[in-house]
Amino acid sequence: MPDPSLKKVLVADDEAFIRLLIEQTLEDLEGVEYELITADNGADALQTILSQSPQLVFLDVMMPRMNGFDVCRQVKQVAGMHQVYIVLLTAKGQEYDRQIGAEAGADLYMTKPFDPDELLELAQRVLA
Repeated sequence: MPDPSLKKVLVADDEAFIRLLIEQTLEDLEGVEYELITADNGADALQTILSQSPQLVFLDVMMPRMNGFDVCRQVKQVAGMHQVYIVLLTAKGQEYDRQIGAEAGADLYMTKPFDPDELLELAQRVLA
């Protein structure tokens, strides 16, 4: 039986290096018990969010099978899962892309390369 007090964090990125970097960054989370889930494409990320309701999602924008904007839109607007905190991670930092992210319902938009300390502080706040 899964522990209901265990927080869930999904890292969805098609680059294994980025998933590993976020995973290593989150190892420094203090006082928070969490389960890390990963996905390497948008379709799997969406399925995981819908079935497991993670508290926090780090979502790459450019992924195979479904982009992060569409995943975010499906979660927030179609499924109405507003309690899921979605951080869009992308190399695309233009204002236009930020606007699409906001319209999709993302809680935060971070550009790569990201600051691991900033990511850790964010996770600490969201999961606390």
